[in-house]
Amino acid sequence: MSQNLNLPGQQSQMPFNTMRGFIRQRREDVERCELCATELSDEHDHLFEPVSRQLVCACNECLVSTGQQDKLTYLRLSRRIIYLEVFNMPDGLWDNLMIPVGMAFFFYNTPAKRVMAFYPGPAGATESLLSLDAWEELVAENPVLTGMQPDVEALLVNRLQGTRDYYLVPVDKCYEMAGLLRLHWRGLSGGLTVWAEIARFYARLKEKAVTIGEMPGE
Repeated sequence: MSQNLNLPGQQSQMPFNTMRGFIRQRREDVERCELCATELSDEHDHLFEPVSRQLVCACNECLVSTGQQDKLTYLRLSRRIIYLEVFNMPDGLWDNLMIPVGMAFFFYNTPAKRVMAFYPGPAGATESLLSLDAWEELVAENPVLTGMQPDVEALLVNRLQGTRDYYLVPVDKCYEMAGLLRLHWRGLSGGLTVWAEIARFYARLKEKAVTIGEMPGE
């Protein structure tokens, strides 16, 4: 599956630190809290620093004591994963968002005072230009987006190969997806392994998700 990622108008890539934890997990036996160095299990939480848009792996004690660390403010992520079974995004509206590939994620960044859009690629997650009009049109079609939590929660879109799946997820899930693609990409088209990994990621995500209409858990 070939994707042209070198398009005019694309913005800078996400800092590599944002995804380093997800890549490092596959290469090291031990994952540690990035604030206190406590050993972590494979399943652990993250904190988010909105200015640098950096995720850090965190132990339970550091999660409880979130706040100022080295003059940076870390936010605790939302834990809810919601599958938006009823979501209106016609192909024309998707085209207006100017995302060059079939996956993207969107979140409101408080320091930037705007919604930011990113799509994954072999070099990492790349920011895409997002017009305010296009986003406002999407929100008008889907009022559920007004409840998206700033900085820590994202709209994750999967439109690969005819799929039309939409989620509200903790922002670290988006970086996990981007990290998997970066780690497993081979050659020009990515290779079979990377798309199998992405398919497994979305399968796991849907298993954990609460479908909209049920009571979403925090």
